[in-house]
Amino acid sequence: MMLNLAPNIADPDDFYAELVNSQRNLDEEQALRMNARLILLLANHIGDRTVLTEAIARARAAG
Repeated sequence: MMLNLAPNIADPDDFYAELVNSQRNLDEEQALRMNARLILLLANHIGDRTVLTEAIARARAAG
């Protein structure tokens, strides 16, 4: 499996709004913890270590 970089989220604007709203009324630490839990849930769903390693590398390089 390869990391899919093509747009693949139905209604991406709605998803973005949902993601932003999920952190409403959270302080910075709570938001960071929520993001960490979300990352781990999605990483577990993906499961493929090669894909996860590539995603980490790309995310780090983008910063």
